[in-house]
Amino acid sequence: MSQPRFPLGQIVATAGAASKLSPIQIIGLLSRHAAGDWGEVPPEDAQENELSVKEGFRILSAYKVDGTAYWLITEADRSCTTILLPDEY
Repeated sequence: MSQPRFPLGQIVATAGAASKLSPIQIIGLLSRHAAGDWGEVPPEDAQENELSVKEGFRILSAYKVDGTAYWLITEADRSCTTILLPDEY
């Protein structure tokens, strides 16, 4: 596992995301997010995430698991990372 680039804070998941992901899948997504693998975000969002890591802004990653899209959002103050389905935003 890569060294995390930023703290995740408390980790929470919405009911929709938690009902579809296994614990192993959740750990995998959190590992990718913390390592700076932003998943399926547009290039401008990836660039914004890089700035956000340095400047302390909110970070958003997007992944697909078994055809379902998931977002991971780490708050600017790094107090919390939320795993959610995009329609739960």
